[in-house]
Amino acid sequence: MPKGSEELTNARKEEIINACASLYQTMGFREITIRDIGAKTSFTRTSIYNYFQTKEEIFLALLEREYEAWIADLEETACINETMTVDKFADSLAHTLEKRASMLKLMSMNLYDMEVNSRMDNLISFKKTYAKSLDTVNFCLKKFFPTMTAGDIREFQYAFFPFLFGVYPYTTHTDKQKEAMEKAHVQSESLSICGIIKPFIVKMLKDWE
Repeated sequence: MPKGSEELTNARKEEIINACASLYQTMGFREITIRDIGAKTSFTRTSIYNYFQTKEEIFLALLEREYEAWIADLEETACINETMTVDKFADSLAHTLEKRASMLKLMSMNLYDMEVNSRMDNLISFKKTYAKSLDTVNFCLKKFFPTMTAGDIREFQYAFFPFLFGVYPYTTHTDKQKEAMEKAHVQSESLSICGIIKPFIVKMLKDWE
């Protein structure tokens, strides 16, 4: 395979993103370095700069990939179901997001840093994928709740997508956070991603039951 081939470039980008995703399971965004990511790839650390100029660009590519996987699940939902009740749709949508914990974590904690420290081309690519996620959710709403107007769908969109930015902090706490809440006498409830998202969607769509 030629050294500069598109296939090799894409394969190496994917390997870099996979290394980043693996590290993000056990390390924080600020802890992870290009050196750490490079150590988990099959090529030299300096080679990473042929594909990504900053750590943030790698994370942004990971976030874009997470969105693409979410979009694929939404499209499958729309494809295999002719009709859905509010409860079934809410359950399905919540479960697609439960699979995307890394996406929710990156959105809530690191989006600003990723966008500020990424080149414009990378940011535009991500924004296009994000826009597609909006369109795909809108398509599902139009299909399953055809009496929703454009204004209704817009209202759902403006509530639902900002809501997602706060899901991860409410469903995941470190031991240090738990200890602080306990000492501050803050009552906390253990919630799953599905457990917090599904009731919200049901409430948002209650007029179309």
